[in-house]
Amino acid sequence: MTACGAAQAGTAPAGAVRFGRAPGAWPLLGHLPHLYARPLAFLGGLAAHGDLVEVRIGGRRAYILCRPDLARQMLADERTFDRVGPVFERIRAAMGNGLATCVHADHVRQRPMLQPAFRQERVRAYAPLMCQEIAGALEGWTDGQVVDVVDEMFSLTTAVAVRTLFSRGLDAESAAALGESLDVFLRGSYTRALFPYVEKLPLPANRRYARALRHWESEVSRIVAERRRAGTHDGTHDGTHDGTHDGTHDGDDLLSALLAARDEQGGALTEQELHDQVAVLVLAGAETTSAVLTWSLHLLAADPEVRAALDAEVDEVLAGRVASFEDLPRLEHTARVVRETLRLLPPAWVLPRTAVRDTELGGRRIPAGSMVVYSPYVVHRRADLHADPDRFLPDRWRRGADGGTGMPRSSFLAFGSGPTRCVGEGFGLTEATLALASVAGRWDLVPVAGRVRTAPRSVLAPRALPMRLLKRPSP
Repeated sequence: MTACGAAQAGTAPAGAVRFGRAPGAWPLLGHLPHLYARPLAFLGGLAAHGDLVEVRIGGRRAYILCRPDLARQMLADERTFDRVGPVFERIRAAMGNGLATCVHADHVRQRPMLQPAFRQERVRAYAPLMCQEIAGALEGWTDGQVVDVVDEMFSLTTAVAVRTLFSRGLDAESAAALGESLDVFLRGSYTRALFPYVEKLPLPANRRYARALRHWESEVSRIVAERRRAGTHDGTHDGTHDGTHDGTHDGDDLLSALLAARDEQGGALTEQELHDQVAVLVLAGAETTSAVLTWSLHLLAADPEVRAALDAEVDEVLAGRVASFEDLPRLEHTARVVRETLRLLPPAWVLPRTAVRDTELGGRRIPAGSMVVYSPYVVHRRADLHADPDRFLPDRWRRGADGGTGMPRSSFLAFGSGPTRCVGEGFGLTEATLALASVAGRWDLVPVAGRVRTAPRSVLAPRALPMRLLKRPSP
């Protein structure tokens, strides 16, 4: 496949910012029914109405940013566009005040403390733990078996998130229960963000949601407490002892890095801060990477040419074994598949902020208290930025002799931008590339159902993706 004749698009759309209003608002509800019933179709049509488009969330106005320069302007000004307001209050009540959910004042302290835990050398240390969980998941598959790839990838990435956080991992029963709690939370959080009054109703879904949160909170508290006790019993501080379990060091895990983190004044994370960071890291690490892997396998099944190129690469590099960190430089096509999936179907598809003071974007006045939302899903599909924007073309990411690609870097926002850019970007890309290469090296996954429907949840993922496992012959 060629580099898809990648257009030499500019780094931002040309011309003045276009303003518009989304059509189809319902009385009282505004555009909520569209955002719940068919969110991708609704968002995908917004750019036709402008670069900055006003929508109605119930009785409130909100502004959707459909240009990358506007999104980057918003994300660069964390003081003006902050994580405040009812939506984030509910998110923090459920997930805690972690790096991905906290307000600007807390983010300024937390970011430098957590950044060292995600440096390249740390990610390299986490990779063997990732590989062990990937190998374990693949060993449980059988030829001809039909699996729901959504469930399989979520189980895998939850296991990886827990293992890299805690090194020793969890027993199978605890890991399954934790994954179920996360799934219930994610399905419920999107509904609550759109329809906050729903949580007050005596519905079975609300009781499940409450039970899931209680279980999640108690499990995180138990795991952290066990690590602290283990550190004390070993005669070491904060669990960073020299013992090993299954060939790995506790000091190589994320929890050790969090326990060792210090702010500029030498202060450590408080017990509540530690609990919140663990909660957010497991949630973000499990769900976003799971979605990337699920969508990648879905897209590959529909494109034999791209899949053939992937097969050729993993056969040459891996020869049937599980991928390792040292293989990453040679898994170039696999990495391109991951990035193209992130472009087409970004897990973090809508990210809201609230203007805390009167301001302007692109010449438009934004009153204090307004919700402002940027959507990578919208920006990544602009035809003036990407050739054939709705097609799955991993080779658009192929590097030329100058080291560049046909992709305008400023328009790729899957990991955000500015001071709140995802701290786990390198971790997520490493895990997704290792897992996808390992799966593709051993298995063909064939769809057994028709249309794939997207679940209305806080992370963009399919409702279900049943596929048949076919063992690939040894290379």
